[in-house]
Amino acid sequence: MRIALAQLISGRELADNLLLLEAYARRAKEGGAELVVFPEATMRAFGNSLIDIAEPLDGPWASRVREIAKELEIVIVAGMFTPGLGSDGSGNGKVRNTLIATGPGVEASYDKIHLFDAFGFAESDTVDAGTEPVTFDAGGLTFGLATCYDIRFPALFTANAVRGAAVNIVSASWGSGPGKAEQWKLLARARAIDTTTFVLACGQGDPATAGIEPKGAAPTGVGHSVVVSPLGTVLEELDAEAGLLFAELDPAVVDDARLKLPVLANRREI
Repeated sequence: MRIALAQLISGRELADNLLLLEAYARRAKEGGAELVVFPEATMRAFGNSLIDIAEPLDGPWASRVREIAKELEIVIVAGMFTPGLGSDGSGNGKVRNTLIATGPGVEASYDKIHLFDAFGFAESDTVDAGTEPVTFDAGGLTFGLATCYDIRFPALFTANAVRGAAVNIVSASWGSGPGKAEQWKLLARARAIDTTTFVLACGQGDPATAGIEPKGAAPTGVGHSVVVSPLGTVLEELDAEAGLLFAELDPAVVDDARLKLPVLANRREI
C-alpha cells in the first residue's frame, strides 16, 4: 500500500487550511497514494482560539474533508477540534483534539488521550481527554491512531497493535526546543520497535521556515515527519520545511518482524 505524509504548516483561517489540505491530498493521489496523513491541528494552528471553531464530525469542516476524500478516492487522516463533552455531556467550554479518518470504506475518529501538559504548555486547560484507542482498516492493513504527546506513552501503541494494527499513525504539532526534534524521531522509532508496527509520524512543519513568528509556548511544529519500519529503521524523512513524502507499506514486512521479534506474543500483563 502506498501512503503519503503531508507536512503542512496550518494557520488561523479554516478555509485556507482546507484549501491547503485539498492541494496536498491531490498531490498525494497524483503520486499514487491510497492514504494521506495530515498533522494534528490541521483545522487551525495552535496559538489561536479553538473553542470558537470546534465543530462536530458532521459539521462543515469535517464534511468538506469527507468530500475531498470521496472525490479523490483516497483515505485522509487529519487533525481537527470537536466540542468538549464535559462530565455531564452538556459541554464545558473545552474542545477535543480529534483525528478524523475518512475515505473509501473508512469512517473513524480518535480523541487524543494524553494531553500535553509539559514544557510550559497546559493543553488540559482547553482540551478534554479522549478515553479509547481507535483503529480502522484500509488497503488490507489495520491502522491505529495517536496524536502528538501520545507518542510518549507506549501502552496506547501496544493497545492498537493488540487490536490488529500493523501501522500506527501519529499526527502531531510538536513543540520546539533543544533536542525536541531528536526526541520526536527517537520516540517514533521506539514505538515501532515496541509494537513491530510501521509508524507514520506526521508533524506540522516548522513555521519559522515560512517566516512565521512563534506564538508563545504553543506547540506549532518542528517538521521531521518520518516513516519507520517495524524494526525501527527510518525509511523516509522530511526536514523542517513543509513537504510531502511517500512510502510503501508491505504487510509481509510486519509479519517477518513479528517472527524475528515476537514482543506482542511474549508480553505479560504486569
